[in-house]
Amino acid sequence: MATATAGRRPGRRHPARAAETRRTPDQLLTAAAATAGSVARDGAPDGPAAAALAAAASLRAGVDLGTASCVLVVLAVAPDGTEHPVWIDASPSGALADGVVVDFARATATVRRLRERAEAGLGVGLGAGVPVATAHPPCIPAADAKACSYVCETAGFDRVALVDEVAAAQRTLGIRDGVVVDVGGGSTGVGVYRDGALVALDDRAGGGHHLDLMLAGGLGIAVEEAEPYKRAHPDEAFPLLVPGLQRIAENVRALTVGAEDLPLHLAGGALMIAGAQRVLATYLERTVVTHPHALLITPIGIARAEVPA
Repeated sequence: MATATAGRRPGRRHPARAAETRRTPDQLLTAAAATAGSVARDGAPDGPAAAALAAAASLRAGVDLGTASCVLVVLAVAPDGTEHPVWIDASPSGALADGVVVDFARATATVRRLRERAEAGLGVGLGAGVPVATAHPPCIPAADAKACSYVCETAGFDRVALVDEVAAAQRTLGIRDGVVVDVGGGSTGVGVYRDGALVALDDRAGGGHHLDLMLAGGLGIAVEEAEPYKRAHPDEAFPLLVPGLQRIAENVRALTVGAEDLPLHLAGGALMIAGAQRVLATYLERTVVTHPHALLITPIGIARAEVPA
């Protein structure tokens, strides 16, 4: 379940609005995590996901082109509109920097490989007729944003819509009054919501990759070894990461001037570090809310985005 950590000057916490899937965001994320685990372990959806696929009226998909990895989500839409995650798969990327495509061929090959694995595992095609969305960091140039959709189209998807990453995270969380903080591999996107409406949106460079750089420098190891080390030795890694976490917190402070009364809702995998929530709450003196399986918040929201007919 979602957990909140208050700083010395706690903000107000408001309950999340029920997701459009008739499940709470935490329930949707838990189901998604089960599907992702089954795909990673068995190369096939689990029992509930397979049943949802068999009964689906339609499918929709989302591609999260991350700096560290690309994630493909496939949702089965039931006749009553309920959405069930039936396929979630990820592959290392390395083709993006700060959320921007820098190696088109590599990005396309990664997405094509994910699509082909999903089609084989689900036994259905994901080309023509299946609405697909992908996402980009907020406030990047239009040409850079469109490159994300071009990658997906070249990889064999059709009708690819674009959404910013913060809007995608909000699509999953349904925050009415609060700040959505999407910390990815290369950047931190921040959206301020009041009464369910977006009132401010911005982003700054700085995310999980920058934390890996700090850890690698502090330990004298290769950057590629930093992420596995962080997961295997969290207690040893954490002190070296605190300055980087405080830098991210300072970016959030700068992007939320005038919204200090609102709680922060964390999305993205970069801050899935024990103690990170406490660092931000203490540094900013505000309430910080975490959600289970935060790595899946934005990819699920991308798949749920509106795709024009």
